[in-house]
Amino acid sequence: MEFTPDYRNIQDAAFNKKAKRLPMYEHSISTDHMEKILNKKFAALIDGDFSDKCEFFNRYCLFFKTMGYDTVSFEVAIRESFPGGGALDKHITPAITSREDFINYPWEEIPELFLKRADEFYMALKQSLPPGMKMIGGPGYGIFECVQDLTGYMNLCIMSYEDPELYADIFLAMRKLFVNIWQGFLDKYADMCAVARMGDDLGYKSNTMLSAEDIKRYIVPGYADIVRLSHSYGLPFLLHSCGNIFNVMEDIINVAKINAKHSNEDQIAPFSVWVERYGDRIGNFGGVDADVLCRTDKQQLKEYITDLLYSVGNEKGIAIGTGNSVPDYVPTENYINMIETVREYRKG
Repeated sequence: MEFTPDYRNIQDAAFNKKAKRLPMYEHSISTDHMEKILNKKFAALIDGDFSDKCEFFNRYCLFFKTMGYDTVSFEVAIRESFPGGGALDKHITPAITSREDFINYPWEEIPELFLKRADEFYMALKQSLPPGMKMIGGPGYGIFECVQDLTGYMNLCIMSYEDPELYADIFLAMRKLFVNIWQGFLDKYADMCAVARMGDDLGYKSNTMLSAEDIKRYIVPGYADIVRLSHSYGLPFLLHSCGNIFNVMEDIINVAKINAKHSNEDQIAPFSVWVERYGDRIGNFGGVDADVLCRTDKQQLKEYITDLLYSVGNEKGIAIGTGNSVPDYVPTENYINMIETVREYRKG
């Protein structure tokens, strides 16, 4: 029987309800896996004209439907519209290192730059969504990551001591920028969204990358702005954030008022711990440790996933997938094994 997507399953999970069918979710999946599974090369089409983009998203949506997802995950990166950006992941001179840089930075131009660049992608996806399927996503990257893209992480940390006023002002400017960008996005595309999503990695294995106090003061209020906007369009809000962020989770839940959280790693805490701690208040997406997905043989992986499903699969607010993403270095057969195990469980 052909799979029929129903975005309401994952929307219910994001609202921390028990879905009629356990939904699956991934933050991102490498198109290498999509091309292998569909036996069709199409990834390069996304860089073509509008017709090419439509063909790309036809294949992209077909992949998610074929694998049994109720939604597609997609975003257009905000940081790619930053003049002088790139310090998040490149060794370049940051765009903002001083008060003068901050004052002269073209903050007001970025929302228009973003939407002008993003529109073609979102419009092509909107045309390509099959019946019953919607998108999880929005403008890509989060407030902390985008600040780093303009300042660099080390320079940002130094700035917090040497020029705390500039440090605070950059976060405030980014918060205002995010409201403008998200407002523009939701005005045009909320109707094709099942869940609004922001990805913003705040931590590593043992702690957060900034102090808990700074995250609560400068970042969480910005999340709250976007959550309120999303709620005004009737959408639940999903935060993807890697790392050990237990010391800020209460504020993320109670101040930002997110609806669901994604990202887990067994070395930090098994997925069941997230569900036990927060499952009464928010949905929890993920579950399968990405390292386990990479390194485990077929039978061990099936047993690991089956144990996970019987542990949390009957809880409210659950969407199952990896605790991170499915990059190209994950063996495709392991990814397929995960999907088959979940779909077998869903049959009862």
